[in-house]
Amino acid sequence: MKTRFNKRNICCYIILVALLIVFAGLNLAFGSVRLDDSEVAERILINIRLPRLIAAGILGGMLAVSGYLLQTFFANPIAGPYVLGISSGAKLFVATALITMLKINLRLNSYGMVMAAFLGSLVSTGFILVISYRVRNMSMLVVCGVMVGYICSSVTELFLNFAEDSNIVNLHYWSLGSFSGINMENVGIICWIASVMAIPVMLLTKPMSAYLFGEEYAVNMGVNVKLFRIALIVFSSVLSATVTAFAGPISFVGIAVPQLIKSLFGTAKPVVIIPACFLGGGVFCLFSDFLARVIFAPTELSISTVTSILGAPVVIWVMIKRRREV
Repeated sequence: MKTRFNKRNICCYIILVALLIVFAGLNLAFGSVRLDDSEVAERILINIRLPRLIAAGILGGMLAVSGYLLQTFFANPIAGPYVLGISSGAKLFVATALITMLKINLRLNSYGMVMAAFLGSLVSTGFILVISYRVRNMSMLVVCGVMVGYICSSVTELFLNFAEDSNIVNLHYWSLGSFSGINMENVGIICWIASVMAIPVMLLTKPMSAYLFGEEYAVNMGVNVKLFRIALIVFSSVLSATVTAFAGPISFVGIAVPQLIKSLFGTAKPVVIIPACFLGGGVFCLFSDFLARVIFAPTELSISTVTSILGAPVVIWVMIKRRREV
C-alpha cells in the first residue's frame, strides 16, 4: 500500500510539472499580438510574455497555498482569500494607497503595494475571525465573508469613481485581476517573497497534520495551537496579499485548486499537498491566462473572468459532496 501511495504521488507530481511546462510554452508562443517581425518578437517575448508567465505560475501557486492554509484554519473546504473577502480587503488598501500617493505626486513602489495589501488582508481576516467566533455555522461564515468582500469592493469602486488621475484607468483594470504589466523587476520581488515564505510554510506541515485531527489532538501532540493559528493567518495573508498587489484579486483559485489537488493525490497530508498546490495553482493560472489572452484576441479578458468559469463548478461540486456526506 505504501509503495502504491508513493508511486501515485510521483506520477501526480510528474503530471503537474509536465502541464506547467506545456502551458508555460503555450503562454510564451501565443498571445494577442502576432509575432511577425523578429526584433519586435524578441522584445515581446523577453519583456512582456516571459515575466508574465513566470508571475502567473508563481502567483497562482501562492494563491493556491494561501487557500489551503485558510481551509485548514477554518476547517472549511470552500474557504479561500476571494470568497472570504480577504482579497477584496487587500484590493481596497492597495487602491487607497495608490490614489493617496497619486494625489501628492508620489509613486508607490512594489514593496509599498505588498505592505498595503498585507494590511488590508489582515483587517479583512480580523473581521472574519470575529464573525467566526460568533457564527459557528460554516455556511453563514462564508456568506459573511462574501458580504465583507462586497463592502470592500464597493468602497474601492467609490474611490476609483472620484479619483481624477488618468492612471486610475489602469488601476480599474488591475482591480479586475490581470497579469499584464508585470516586468522582470516585479518578478524578482515575487520570487523573493515566494522563496522566503516557502520555508516557514513547509515547517508548518507537521503541526498542520496534527491540527487536521482536531485542536485537542494537536495540543496532546505538543502543538501550540494559538501560535499555530496566528502563523496560518499571517502566512496566508502574506501570500494572498502578494498576489493582489501585483495581479489584483483573482477568484476561485484558492478554493478550487486545493480541492482538485487533494482529489488527484488521494490524500490530505500537508507535506504532500502544499507543494502540489503550488504546482497546481501555477498550472491553473497559466492555463487561465492563456485562455484570457487568446479566446477573443486582440481583446483580453480579466483573469478572474476565466478563473471563475473554471473554478466555480469545482466549488459547486465540493458543496454538493459536503452536503451528501452530512
